[in-house]
Amino acid sequence: MRIAVLALQGAFIEHRQMLERLGVESFEVRSQHDWQQPKDGLIIPGGESTTMMRLLHDLQLYDPIRKAIQEGLPTFGTCAGLILLDQQHLGTMDIDARRNAYGRQLGSFHTEAAFRGFDHPLPMTFIRAPYINKVGDGVEVLAKVDGRIVAARQGRQLVTAFHPELDEDLSVHRLFLDAV
Repeated sequence: MRIAVLALQGAFIEHRQMLERLGVESFEVRSQHDWQQPKDGLIIPGGESTTMMRLLHDLQLYDPIRKAIQEGLPTFGTCAGLILLDQQHLGTMDIDARRNAYGRQLGSFHTEAAFRGFDHPLPMTFIRAPYINKVGDGVEVLAKVDGRIVAARQGRQLVTAFHPELDEDLSVHRLFLDAV
């Protein structure tokens, strides 16, 4: 198994470290050449979604990444990655995200909450996090915090508003790898 990690900005190194802990090979995607390598899945990390969208277009990665996801490439988006997969951006998930929903950097927080499919609460670190305003048909809500949707799945796409790569728990990354 080999996972591509979009490395334009954000916590891509931390995702690679989580995959390494799980014994999974990964590589960074910064260019079309990188994207053309064989891969079994894609992680789109947190970062600044507007900047990431601009870079996807500038580096001519937008169309090939969107096409691969639409064709079934398992994809995991965290924070800004969640935003990039919504209907207003790559448009591959039937979700509507609200950016910076928890405020600026000072609005960052850590909590534990129930997550569908796990018998224990998962640690959740939110940094200038979005949440999901609305989900369409075929989207499964996996977790809520304070009544707001913070994790969902549609087909082979998984999104979290929080950063599981910043905690020790490997559960969410394992869930993504199950889709691969």
